[in-house]
Amino acid sequence: MKLFAVLLLLCFTGKSLIAQNIHDVINVSEVERIVSVLASDEMEGRKTFTPSIDRAADFIAASFKKDNLKYLGELSDYKQSFYRTRSILSSTGKADGKEISADKILAVSVDSLLEIDQNSGYSSVSIDGSSSLFAEAMKLLGENKKYIVWVHTSHEKNFSRLSRLKRESAETNAPIVFVLANAIPKNYSFRIKNKIHQDYLANVVGIIPGKSLKDEYVIFSAHYDHLGIRKPDATGDSIYNGANDNASGTTAVLLLANYFSKLNDNERSLIFVAFTAEEIGGFGSQYFSKSIDPDKVVAMFNLEMIGTDSKWGKNSAFITGYEKSDFGQILQANLVHTPFKFEPDPYPAQNLFYRSDNATLAALGVPAHTISTSKMDIEPNYHRQSDEVKTLDLPNMTEIIKAIALSSKSIISGKDTPSRVEKANR
Repeated sequence: MKLFAVLLLLCFTGKSLIAQNIHDVINVSEVERIVSVLASDEMEGRKTFTPSIDRAADFIAASFKKDNLKYLGELSDYKQSFYRTRSILSSTGKADGKEISADKILAVSVDSLLEIDQNSGYSSVSIDGSSSLFAEAMKLLGENKKYIVWVHTSHEKNFSRLSRLKRESAETNAPIVFVLANAIPKNYSFRIKNKIHQDYLANVVGIIPGKSLKDEYVIFSAHYDHLGIRKPDATGDSIYNGANDNASGTTAVLLLANYFSKLNDNERSLIFVAFTAEEIGGFGSQYFSKSIDPDKVVAMFNLEMIGTDSKWGKNSAFITGYEKSDFGQILQANLVHTPFKFEPDPYPAQNLFYRSDNATLAALGVPAHTISTSKMDIEPNYHRQSDEVKTLDLPNMTEIIKAIALSSKSIISGKDTPSRVEKANR
């Protein structure tokens, strides 16, 4: 009995030491090692549909294997492979006799040809300047009806981002056409041709099964794709390394997987996923959301651009959709004795809650939030060749990852369950 008691004490002591020495797992050295691989010139910017993104996927999968993560569901390895159907070849349109340029027309459809006018049975609706473009668009998609949606020109900056919703229509027969215009016209006509391609894509997914609550899931995610190689800048640099966007978030996912695999005391199952194709429409997260029951997902920590200081300085980050659930309050309560602060999204006009890989599950009611530090109004290296490891604040990034690990503890243990987000689909 004494021997048993000693062994039991050693077991709990071991777990306690791991918890107390989180810096042994999540430290600047490891952060630098991982982000430097993902954002290296050898990865050539991790562009979707290129061999470089396959190399990045292999690197992530090898990390999951080292940490002994399990495969998700019926998968036979860490890659969740699928095919993307695309894309619009050409579009023309008129409204009340005036030509509408192709960049102001966006069809959410997999039909090879759409010829539409006011007599085609499409309902005309509008999204005004005071409404959330992405929330309203997702509601309409959920209705599975034929719509012409007239989007106020105040949404012009984000209009092209509606392309991320295309995958949502792949299994429906009800196309929707979005048109950038300030009013619903009396007469209109559109001709939209789709050329259908099938392109291979892969998310990288691993799971640490839970103990007493194994059918309840907590997701840690980030997208691992970026922009690839483009025209050289003034310095001759043609590689968009994407160190902050989003090798930083992917690095966090890998380190969190390593940390929690060592801790091995999660009551809920933990899913770690690196999404593909965020930069071209969010297709990876949209596909993933169809492979999992959203009612079983308790929370989603989506990590996006955490490599620079936030607008509040060090030891801080913001949470998109902070007001939509008590997710942020739970996280902050777990950090009460630390200097770290989670803040509400300071850029509400940019609709960031519906612009990252959390959006699809959030629309299904999951408390799925993105954590970021990016200064969206003045971030100097965003989508530029200069987004390299040398521009990152690695010590601060390390503290952010630690804060995410520690702030999630009551959700992982089953003590806390964040309130659900109001569903966008009706």
